[in-house]
Amino acid sequence: MTFHTPALMVMAIAMMFTTAAIAQDSGESLLTEITEAWLASRHADRSSEAFTHWNEDGEVPGTCAVCHSSIGLREYLQGPMDTVGMIASPVMLGSVVDCATCHSAAAATLTDVPFPSGVHLTLGPGAAVCSVCHQGRASTQAVDAATGVLALDDVSAELGFVNSHYAVAGATQQGSAAHGGYEYPGNTYAGPFTHVAETTSCISCHSPHSLEVDLNSCTACHSGAASPAAIRTSQVDYDGDGDITEGIADPISSLHAQLGTAIARYASEVAAAPVVYAIGAYPYFFNDTNADGAVSDGEAVFPNRYQSWTPRLLRAAYNYQFVAQDGGAFAHNPHYALQLLYDSLADLGEAVPVDITPLTRP
Repeated sequence: MTFHTPALMVMAIAMMFTTAAIAQDSGESLLTEITEAWLASRHADRSSEAFTHWNEDGEVPGTCAVCHSSIGLREYLQGPMDTVGMIASPVMLGSVVDCATCHSAAAATLTDVPFPSGVHLTLGPGAAVCSVCHQGRASTQAVDAATGVLALDDVSAELGFVNSHYAVAGATQQGSAAHGGYEYPGNTYAGPFTHVAETTSCISCHSPHSLEVDLNSCTACHSGAASPAAIRTSQVDYDGDGDITEGIADPISSLHAQLGTAIARYASEVAAAPVVYAIGAYPYFFNDTNADGAVSDGEAVFPNRYQSWTPRLLRAAYNYQFVAQDGGAFAHNPHYALQLLYDSLADLGEAVPVDITPLTRP
């Protein structure tokens, strides 16, 4: 670059330093914004049950450390990943899902993600690392392995509740490719749910740092939507209420509630042991000791866990929990969620009165 006067040279140098200063300030401002967003997210909440559950044990076991510590996830991604969601040794307490968890070299190059069903799926950037932890811990295969050849409606002491675990969005989104829900034999299920090309990964809608959904990513196509749950494109009346203007979240919620009612009826009439569900207490299904249909004081405790399972009841309860643990199923894969709920209702209807005639299966 040639300067024709000393004044122009001085001006140019001044502009260079000013630009550098602005860039530095801009970078620092962005870093501060990212840090504050992450600190306010659940990934950074050191006081949450997700990171304090093992405090009395003094360490996080390898069966849990992959998703409940930054150390565990980094070790898992750097290894062969041959045991889904587990590493061989426990890790120290105190870590959360931090920057290095998702910004490591192993995370950046990850494309092959194993799921609990045994399948490996090829996922792109912005979805692969997320799906390592947001895939649950069970599958169709786990439920089938538990129920085996037992008679569908016989109570068996060999059975216990099979928990899909939590935050199963990655499995929901992949649908029948991952088999995260219980898929009834002989039925077909929706595969991976895809949006338009611009929204093909988790971070297309979720901020990777705050984890919040950017409504603008939805309203760019779904103009006027007040929330993601209010969005609907299908004109099919899945829940039979005559309203096809409500968000697709509504029929999912409706069928989920109907399934809860059917589960309670089946437990009372077939298993001869009333049951109640408590979403915040492990293992979620408990004996309804006073048969009032509600979680009463002292019922949602482990010693009172439900133990009168039949294979048919276990399959329906698994799907009830699976959908309950993905509050965003309406966006992640609405048809898959509706199919799981519909088929669970239909199957229970083989043993107790369940009216599915108003319902439509996707």
